Amino acid sequence: MMPQEVPKGLAVIQQQIKELDALAKQTIEDLNTVAGEERVAKWKARTVTLITEAVGPAEGQKFATIQPGPSFTNDLVEEFNDLIDGYRTPLAALAKRLAATPRPSPGA
Repeated sequence: MMPQEVPKGLAVIQQQIKELDALAKQTIEDLNTVAGEERVAKWKARTVTLITEAVGPAEGQKFATIQPGPSFTNDLVEEFNDLIDGYRTPLAALAKRLAATPRPSPGA
């Protein structure tokens, strides 16, 4: 990844976290976790493409392989929230890594 790509990559990751949070909020308001899971699956596919383009193929592939584990709470809302956290946590970690990447000075 080239240093000048970091701001774009970081912006993409932050936007995807916002979209994921919006999906979670909509699903909880609707109380329809099945539709929410379908929306999250579409979001994930789009996010993999965006990460691949903005950050690099290795990070895109890494995100594509994330499969949040099963939850056995018998509470569909809690299980859905666990699914959301299973994607939010790695995105937040990636955003933190990108933000910590040193950027070249403008005159370099």
